[in-house]
Amino acid sequence: MTNILILGGGGMIGQKLAHHIAREGWHGQPASVTLHDIAFPPDGAPAAQRITGSLADTDAAEKLVASRPDVIFHLAAIVSGEAEQAFDKGWQVNMFATWNLLQAVRAEHEASVGSYRPRLVFSSSIAVFGAPFPERIDDEFLTAPLTSYGAQKACCELMVSDFSRKGFVDGVSIRLPTICVRPGTPNKAASGFFSGIIREPLNGQEAILPVPDSVRHTHASPRSAVGFLVRAGTMDLDPLGARRSLNMPGLSCTVAEQIESLREIAGADVVACIKPVPDEAIMKIVEGWPRDFDPSRAKALGFEAETDFAQIIRTYIDEDMTAG
Repeated sequence: MTNILILGGGGMIGQKLAHHIAREGWHGQPASVTLHDIAFPPDGAPAAQRITGSLADTDAAEKLVASRPDVIFHLAAIVSGEAEQAFDKGWQVNMFATWNLLQAVRAEHEASVGSYRPRLVFSSSIAVFGAPFPERIDDEFLTAPLTSYGAQKACCELMVSDFSRKGFVDGVSIRLPTICVRPGTPNKAASGFFSGIIREPLNGQEAILPVPDSVRHTHASPRSAVGFLVRAGTMDLDPLGARRSLNMPGLSCTVAEQIESLREIAGADVVACIKPVPDEAIMKIVEGWPRDFDPSRAKALGFEAETDFAQIIRTYIDEDMTAG
């Protein structure tokens, strides 16, 4: 039986991934899943174990890796807005905890005389890129982040690649677009309003729009995010060679196009719940993010995402609106 460890397993994507594995198994076979996070939702996804704690805690990584999981999904992080505001915390949680995790895997690899080499899927971000951008970012564009969060993710990508090159781990970093529409309550992510302007109006609540509706960004649904993770966890990584980071596909659209899709699906009264309230701090962060991608490499490897924003809204309505 495949043993799977999901770090950040109490979060939205971690929970959806655990639900998926419970339904579908791993390579069509049952799997044993361990979830690790600082907290878990009530009546959450099924798991063999739920371990409460922070990956940044002393010896946390060593204890988690001691059981030698076959597959590790590293989704644990503090989000972009919080990482920008809490500088030390961002680096401790988002970067140094990843270093400790990789060192723990390396120690088990060496203790096993090289027989232990788990698949590691690291959840990275398009925040690893910084302006100025071309019209569309291709697979050759350099990583030059303009936020602390982006810098932390870029450092982790390099570590995953180097530990893979040395043979300690079989790792891949997937750069997620903004995941939208997120269910539940808002978090501290600077990108949170992209979900908020859809989620809150659909639930009859006011939503704040802190940026002009001309802002363009790239999105994928939570359903697509789970698909990315499963693909990264099961595919043959040899075609990647030494380039172990991949830009995920997504839908590039403006805020105005998001709102128009909402209008078409739910009507003008729902759209009226969106209130423009400019926020210079949010706008400064968003200006440093890429707007569109040509993810040819990922698409050739079988990664897929939505092709219009109405699909993303309908996914939220079908899967999460009642829970949200």
